[in-house]
Amino acid sequence: MFLGKYRYTTFALSFIVRRLTCPGPGFDVAGVALTRFLELQVDINKSNPKKVPLNCIIHYQGEGEESQDIDLAPDRNLLTRVALYVLRCHDQHQFPAITTVHIKNDIPLGRGLGSSGAAVVAGVFLGNEVGNLRLSKDRMLDFCLMIERHPDNVAAALYGGFVGTFLSDLDPEDMARKEIPLSEVLPAPAGGVDTGLRPPVPPLGIGKHMSFPWSPDIKAIVIIPNFEISTAKARGVLPAQYSRADVVFNMQRIAILTHALGQTPPNPDLIYSGMQDAIHQPYRKELIPGLTEILQSVKPSTHQGLLGICLSGAGPTILALATSNFDHIAQEIIKKFSEARVACRWSLLEPARDGATVTKS
Repeated sequence: MFLGKYRYTTFALSFIVRRLTCPGPGFDVAGVALTRFLELQVDINKSNPKKVPLNCIIHYQGEGEESQDIDLAPDRNLLTRVALYVLRCHDQHQFPAITTVHIKNDIPLGRGLGSSGAAVVAGVFLGNEVGNLRLSKDRMLDFCLMIERHPDNVAAALYGGFVGTFLSDLDPEDMARKEIPLSEVLPAPAGGVDTGLRPPVPPLGIGKHMSFPWSPDIKAIVIIPNFEISTAKARGVLPAQYSRADVVFNMQRIAILTHALGQTPPNPDLIYSGMQDAIHQPYRKELIPGLTEILQSVKPSTHQGLLGICLSGAGPTILALATSNFDHIAQEIIKKFSEARVACRWSLLEPARDGATVTKS
């Protein structure tokens, strides 16, 4: 899930993007934004004579700040590179004046909770705000999908709530490009050198989305293991082709699940069965110790208040939907992970219905 927030003063602004997750058979199809956030506070100082690369300074705090994986160079940081892409598509080749971007990130990295999708949405919002571009959210979705072609991730972060998505059937040249690498949209090295050329501008209407209802009784328990799985590694274990039976299995369940999650009171039988998956979870069990045992043993019939359980995104985080008994359910899943020698933490979250937001003051 994705969360963002943006504030704006005379020459300052900030925004928040929500984190997201994909429930069960909603792999690459549906996502829900949850209440953990990526927040930016941005200061634009037109009176500062300092010379800095691309007129941008980055500060970071939050998840992963002690690691060496967070690059604070504006030509290499994913969030600011995406903002530069949006700006350069509109003939603005760097940030205006001296732009200081303070990133506060509450979304765990590499855990299947949409941290990269949140960064992409935040980058598009940043470019839109500092460039005064006045893009609609639908047009911002096009820019997001030029960087990350997983519409479930970016749409949930952008619009909030529980959303279904698909990629449009564009002309063959556009469809042949699975996604546009940043090395292309931002000229080498890493977008830092201004060639004066406009990067590829997104076609109109790359992706479509629709919001679904979500029962106010349903909350999300997220169990976060203490190890990361890269999206590339998680996708690398998936087969190139699926049987008709497996595809139909998922289609049947996502058709029911999108309605069942909006019912009050929720129906545990429908939701638990509707969150089963045959497309990605069976193949990712080798990457996540204890996954098979958890998915098979934690059920509504044995855990009061539980509605359904699945991987969050590519994993390794577990998403359990429930109406009560949250701590007990979480501790049972943590116990299963500990038996596989995996330490975890957990959070109780709710849908973030606003999506990415901007506050100006």
